[in-house]
Amino acid sequence: MNIVASNAHFRQRVIKKSYKVGVTAASKYYRISRNAIYEWRKKYDGNWKSLIDKSHRPAHHPNEHTQAEKEMILRRYPRYKDDMIMLWGSLRKSGYTRSYTSLVRVVNKWIKPEIKKKAAKNWKPYKKADYPGQKVQVDVKFVPSYCVVSGQKYYQYTAVDECTRWTFREMYDEHSTYSSRDFLLKLIAAAPFQIREIQTDNGSEFTNANVDRPDAPLTSFELLLQKMDIIYHRIKIATPRHNGKVERQHRTDEQRFYKKMKMYNLEDGRKQLAKYNKKSNDIPKICLEFKTPNEVMAEYLGIM
Repeated sequence: MNIVASNAHFRQRVIKKSYKVGVTAASKYYRISRNAIYEWRKKYDGNWKSLIDKSHRPAHHPNEHTQAEKEMILRRYPRYKDDMIMLWGSLRKSGYTRSYTSLVRVVNKWIKPEIKKKAAKNWKPYKKADYPGQKVQVDVKFVPSYCVVSGQKYYQYTAVDECTRWTFREMYDEHSTYSSRDFLLKLIAAAPFQIREIQTDNGSEFTNANVDRPDAPLTSFELLLQKMDIIYHRIKIATPRHNGKVERQHRTDEQRFYKKMKMYNLEDGRKQLAKYNKKSNDIPKICLEFKTPNEVMAEYLGIM
């Protein structure tokens, strides 16, 4: 029993005692003021829950958001409703001084409906990377058809460094081991650190091995990894959460990039993606304590 329920049950005993022996006698017996007993008797309806104290939280706080701040948030929210960190950055440029958590709290209070929390899952602890390049997650995203004018299919290859969240992307018009090998070469050339390990899912664009063919011949992607002396790690089948950092980055890319662009061909798409790729590494991330991937990278490279 918690202290709130315990106090309510105590008040119920005092009230019952006062009905038997009188308020004055009950006051002396329990060492409670007579006024308190009379107040409890007014609230009491026969159920101990009626004696629970109401919230003492004030209706207003001296440091609460002002009306001007509220109007600023409501005005900009429709543009950044799917990306709170970008909304916070935009507001700060206009003089907004509140913390990110304060912004999220008031947005949930004013705008978003109440969402029932899901039961927490007990995932096994995940060993984090200790330095840049220790492990890089690689995956492929289908470019949304709504942003491709010609209707042709394109694919975005994405690499995310687990330590710094530094990200590299490239676009291709085919989904194959040839594209995977070409992307790996471009990634090694672009990365400001030495890559020790690459992690992917079990897609056929990366490997031929699966449950039925564990000893399948190596693909050109795997052969290049061997040649470059890079460790290759494949996640377990049907566990995309193990590649969660790059999966989450794909969702962010769709919100920040693909929903706001139109592309006409592969060259046009690559040109736009290159600009976004450069910009994205200068956007703060919550998981990095509101630092950008480039800032975290500079801190590690300064030590190393």
